[in-house]
Amino acid sequence: MLKKLDIYILRKFLGTFIYSIAIISVIIIIFDISEKLEGFLKHHAPFSLIVKDYYLNFIPYLVNLFSPLFTFISVVFFTSRMAARSEIIAILGAGTSFWRLLYPYMVGAFLIAMMSLYLNHFLIPDANKTRLRFESTYVNNPSSNNSTNIHKQISPGVFIYMESFNNNMGYRFTMEHIAGQQLTYKLMAETVRWDSARKHWIIFNYFTRQINRDGTQKLASGISKDTVLNLNPSDFVERLDDVQAMNYKELNAYIDKKRMEGSTNIAAFQVEKDQRTAFPFATFILTVIGVSLSSRKVRGGTGLHLGVGLVIAFSFILFMQISTTFAAGGFISPIVSVWIPNFIYGIVAYFMLRAAPK
Repeated sequence: MLKKLDIYILRKFLGTFIYSIAIISVIIIIFDISEKLEGFLKHHAPFSLIVKDYYLNFIPYLVNLFSPLFTFISVVFFTSRMAARSEIIAILGAGTSFWRLLYPYMVGAFLIAMMSLYLNHFLIPDANKTRLRFESTYVNNPSSNNSTNIHKQISPGVFIYMESFNNNMGYRFTMEHIAGQQLTYKLMAETVRWDSARKHWIIFNYFTRQINRDGTQKLASGISKDTVLNLNPSDFVERLDDVQAMNYKELNAYIDKKRMEGSTNIAAFQVEKDQRTAFPFATFILTVIGVSLSSRKVRGGTGLHLGVGLVIAFSFILFMQISTTFAAGGFISPIVSVWIPNFIYGIVAYFMLRAAPK
């Protein structure tokens, strides 16, 4: 009987989840089409690419984005209906413990969480590469690099500075080589330009100073010359969209690179990485809260359970957004910011679960 009961609950759980997530995805896609239709027509986007490159790669993002919330809604919806039909009372009256009743729910939450982990770290980043490339071609207007007061370490011991960089041109350029705490080489140039055809930099009106170990110096200057730098124009623009198109391995390498360069956005990138793991685990917490909340038969029925449940779920999501904002601002550690909502609501889930059998 217990095996059949497990299958019954698991089928209800996953069936309701798939049905609800499919409905919200269709609704969002319809609104997205109405919003982007003008851009599609303006840029003459082919219909096949709209479907294949954009929307087929947009669906995994939607499913993953709403999976914890709709896991919770699904649990509350079908469990409260079971409670209203006195099925929960009958199950517990037959000798099944409340903790044993929770087993198929945890199996369902595990399957959804593992799906979310895979989507977060591997499938969605690859899908985002194609989707974001489509958006930049057929939806958004091409943007140019425009940065000021740039300080970067482009390789160990090699530091560069630019007063500004715009449309492949850098102004007031300085490059320094430092060994330990000793300056060994310095280059200053009025302007630098990226040659996109030959993939290298050209420096103009430059002055160099080479400092030897014996303290002697060699000075040089010139009008222009080609040079190779471990630097590309794309390195001057740090967008979260780019990070969202990186899988787990690529994101780790990118964070290491930006840390070496001295980027000020490391916290935001670290939040993106840690959130990809913490967010799926919210599925377990919201599932436990959902079962504890909706397993009791009340006069308000499903509507009351859904109303209270939505307040809890949205407060959890709001708390997660606030905590990650503090981390991006450098106020708290990124890993603490993404896990503290799970920790706090995990405690709430524990006490609700203990009270539920009573």
